[in-house]
Amino acid sequence: MVSLIKGSVGILPAGALGVSFFYHLTKELTQVDDEVYFLERQNSSSSQGLKKSGKIAIAALAEDIAANETITYFPTAKILKPDLLSYYKLGVLPEIVLICPNPDQILSIISTAVELLILISEQEELSQTELPFPYLVLSANGIYFQHFRQIFIEKIEEATLFGRLADLWPDIMPRIVSRFLRGVTIQTGVREGNEGNTIYRPGLRGRTQITGGDITSRERCYEILAGKGAWFEVAPNISPTRMEFDKALSNLSTNLLGQLMSIDDEGNFQILTISQILANSDQSKIRELAYHVFKVGQMIKVYGKDENFEVILDQLMETCHAHGSHIPSNLQWIDTKIRLLTLEPKMTSTESWLLEPLIRYAKASELEDSVNYFESLKNQLIEKLTLAKYRNCQILR
Repeated sequence: MVSLIKGSVGILPAGALGVSFFYHLTKELTQVDDEVYFLERQNSSSSQGLKKSGKIAIAALAEDIAANETITYFPTAKILKPDLLSYYKLGVLPEIVLICPNPDQILSIISTAVELLILISEQEELSQTELPFPYLVLSANGIYFQHFRQIFIEKIEEATLFGRLADLWPDIMPRIVSRFLRGVTIQTGVREGNEGNTIYRPGLRGRTQITGGDITSRERCYEILAGKGAWFEVAPNISPTRMEFDKALSNLSTNLLGQLMSIDDEGNFQILTISQILANSDQSKIRELAYHVFKVGQMIKVYGKDENFEVILDQLMETCHAHGSHIPSNLQWIDTKIRLLTLEPKMTSTESWLLEPLIRYAKASELEDSVNYFESLKNQLIEKLTLAKYRNCQILR
């Protein structure tokens, strides 16, 4: 019989965002125990690399990015557990799984979660009063929750169709879906290097709002995660997609516009905090970006027809100013890539999983101006990154 360990958190995988969560959930590495740990992603080469190296290196948070840093090395065997299916077969599961990969890896994790349900069902444990299935909190950046929740349900139905699961309606299925949650986060983190030379640098403690599922699931996750010292909140009673759009506003305003601002016309790069981005930016650019996101959101009923854009814009600026000391993660990423001589002119998954859905929704809504605007942002970003790469090569000659 599987044991769902109360209060435990499995972070999947040990990537930049996941390590930042680990750092703050362990009170800046001062309370590392068996209640917070990493989970392998099935068939992950990076997990294999971490196990081969035998250690996970985490840098202590420093206010000055150029300051000498303290790096703590944790034995991989101590804080990296097997994948969910293998861990279940050992008889244990975490109560919460924080899912933090690149969004294009979430589909495989959902497939693993459905396989886990099948294993639990085979042991006739799905009908227990306390469902032995973890809360799944999707925390990677992007606009995707509604899409992946539907896939989760469809995969369960497919398993039922092929006789791998009994029919879970009407009693058990709602309990399972209520554990499928969204953690909309502004937590940042950077991974530097690869294989045995990887160093993880957590960002400042950032807010994560828990939405989706049902109120009981949200409050239980909040109780555990906030209780361990990380900045988690139960979101207002609005849809996860609405929160993803709100987060897209702040993410694009700081990460994307910040990248465009941090690289000048000669390709020179300077790292900027959010406060510096806001102070130096042309406010009309933030307004233009926010307006196009807002219009797309209205067309798909994320924002109300009569909702006031100026209120949304004021909330965006308030959120950005509240985290003014933060350095956007993608600017940290560029800084790292330049120092390692590995910068390439391409969007990160953060931009891709924000811009591509926005473009798709804008096309479906026949908002041609918005489609052209978002496509232009993509092109500007690639051009700036190309300049930075070329400038870096020149300096090395």
